[in-house]
This record gives sequence, C-alpha cells and structure tokens, in this order.
Amino acid sequence: MKLLPLVAATVTLAGSARGQGRVPYPLGDIGRPEASPWAEPIARARDQLQANMKEFGVPGASVVVVKEGLVVWSEALGYADVEQKIRATKSTRFRIYSVSKALTSVALGLLVQDGKLDLDRPVQEYVPVFPLKQYPVTTRQLAGHMGGIRGYAGTEYLNQRPFRSVAEGLAIFDRDSLVFRPGDQYLYTSYGFTLISAVIEGASGEPYLSFMRHRVFEPLGMKHTVPDRADTIIPSRARWYTRDSLEQTVLAQYVDNSYKWAGAGFLSTAEDLAFFGVAMFGRRLLESRTVQQLWTSQRTADGRETGYGIGWRTGLDTGGRRIVGHDGGSSALLLIYPLEKFVFAFVSNSDQPQPVFDEEIRELFLRGALRSTSQ
Repeated sequence: MKLLPLVAATVTLAGSARGQGRVPYPLGDIGRPEASPWAEPIARARDQLQANMKEFGVPGASVVVVKEGLVVWSEALGYADVEQKIRATKSTRFRIYSVSKALTSVALGLLVQDGKLDLDRPVQEYVPVFPLKQYPVTTRQLAGHMGGIRGYAGTEYLNQRPFRSVAEGLAIFDRDSLVFRPGDQYLYTSYGFTLISAVIEGASGEPYLSFMRHRVFEPLGMKHTVPDRADTIIPSRARWYTRDSLEQTVLAQYVDNSYKWAGAGFLSTAEDLAFFGVAMFGRRLLESRTVQQLWTSQRTADGRETGYGIGWRTGLDTGGRRIVGHDGGSSALLLIYPLEKFVFAFVSNSDQPQPVFDEEIRELFLRGALRSTSQ
C-alpha cells in the first residue's frame, strides 16, 4: 500500500544513539555533506522543498533524515513568523497534527507491556463514563480507525473553545451512534484518538498529557514536543499560515486543539520526530514485538488489509521495501524504513501542499546509503 504524499528530510544522530540509559540522542555534524554520498539527494530535496515553498506560499519548514543513528541532513528554511521576520530554526516548534497519533500509539504500547491495558477489551472497562453503543468498541479498533466513531462535522475542525480535560472533549461525540459496526470498515477519525486518550488515563491512573510527558517525551529527550495550548506562551512556536482565495499567504484562523491532544494536538520539531523514529526500531521504550504489533496492518471483518496498524500507516514502496509512518496533513511527516534504518522527518507552518520527499528522492537517499557503506 502506498502512503499519502510524502515530504521529509535528513538527520544524523551521533554515536550516543547507541548509548545506554535515558540520555537523549544529540544530533551530530557530518562535516561537508556536499562531499558525501548524500550530496545529490540533499541538493535535490532542498531544491524541491524551496520550489514548493515558493509555489504554495509556505513560510517556514524544517527537515531531518537519519540513517542508522547518523544525521545525514538537518536544516530549517524560511520564516517561523513572517510578520516579525523571525527565521525558522531547528528548535522552532511546528504543529504536527496527526503525527500525534503515532506518538500516542507508544503510550498504548507501554501500557500493554505494563499489563495495564488489554487492547481487545471494551473501552468502557477503562472509560466507564463513555456510553454503551449498539456494539462493543475496543481500543485496538479505535487505534486502527475501525471503531465506528464519526469524524468531524460542520465546523468542528475549526473549534475555538478550550477544553479543560479529556473527558470534556469526549462530550463532542460521545452521545452519537456508531456509523458502522466496529471492525467492519475503516474510517479515519481523530475523535477515536480522543477516546483513546481517555483509555490511557483510565488504564494508567494519570492525566494523558502527564503520561505522555514522563513516559514518552522525557525518556526520549523530546524536549521540544509539547501540547499546542492556545492560551499559553510557548517559546519558539511558529505562527500558522494558509492561502486565501487570491492565493496570498495569510494567517490561518485561530483554533483551539485541546479536544484532540492524542490525535492531532502536539507541537514538535523535525529533530524531535527523528529521535522518536529512531527509538521505534532502537528498543528505547518498546519491545520489538510491541513495535511490530503497532506496525502491523489491521484487517476489516471480511479480511481486507487497511494499511493502518495501531496509530501508524504501514505498507510497501514501489520497490517492495517496508515503510511505516504518519502524516499530519500537508504540515508534517514522519516516515521510517525499518530494515534500512532510515528516518525522514518534516514539519512546516502551512496547510498547503509540499510533496518534497517523494519516492524518487527517497530512492536517492537509499542509494546514497549503499555508496556510503561501500566506501
């Protein structure tokens, strides 16, 4: 299965990526990339990214590519804030939208390993306040978008109301009927992950954001990954942009994402996402069998693969290589080649298309890895 249009970049993680304990992975310098096997893919990817940013009016972006703990490329381009002429940097925090689902999947994996969560039990065992439906719904089904929970209706996506808790967020949809029998169909929805955040609270006994901070982000050194709180001063947060009907770049409408932390509510950097990607195949937090469970495509009741596991898209590229990852619309991407140990991460501050790391450019990076190995 082919993933959604991809945009990414190159990162190099220094030798400490193989170290012990809870030390974060410091990004290392590889000297002059123009003289390396990565020169061609970096140049092609940078040219494509800059061209797309110009064509679609994208103010700022950051990219990272990692190969076996080595940062191949890490770069920020453009502006985090156009009005104030503040340049984007590697520390600029961008909205990652649905890449948040992949982060949340690790929380589920940790609770399964801790023996606190059974993915196949009805969600009411962990969230008693969630009303019973015409069919039972499990966490596994929710995490694979097969739980029958509806998607956005009307202008809900542009919500401006602050929600003080996960439980408050459930009130948007908890009285609605399921749109199909769980397991029968695939329907992508962030509301299913709002319910998952309540499951995490019930299973762990602590607030979702607290669990994510001390069990996922802090152990991985993801110091720039935080909830996108609309009412809070967050250093290095990028402003958000879109295009109007005249194709002019303008500030996007104000939104409050506190109703969907787990599914689309975090800010992060390309480097933090790269840390996270390396950790997925580096056994930093999860056992290999747990990761494989997250990365295995679920199937509908009639046996069809959905191309989506537990918080992750999964499939093969045209060359038959396994790829897993998640996109945050046009704004963010985390893409992993598990066998080749490649991680591509991309973030930007616009909702406009930026298909930079297409399969042709990813192939150039893969070929560069072969040349690097042979030298």
